[in-house]
Amino acid sequence: MSNPKDVHVVRHGDDWAARRPNTDRVSKVFDTQKEAIDYAGDVAKRDHSELLIHNREGQIRHRDSFGNDPNPPKDKN
Repeated sequence: MSNPKDVHVVRHGDDWAARRPNTDRVSKVFDTQKEAIDYAGDVAKRDHSELLIHNREGQIRHRDSFGNDPNPPKDKN
């Protein structure tokens, strides 16, 4: 289940957008996926949440945790 503070980078027509889960509206629209990722990453860091990056088909291709990671790395270097 998604946390309402998570931020998704999704396709929005011919553009890319940042949006929260379970909402119909997007937070902000960008010309490129990179711009959307940069913005959404800043929001996720600020809110200590997850950043989920979707591909053109809508599948999650990458995720980053900026908060309480439910599966932290076991390597404690």
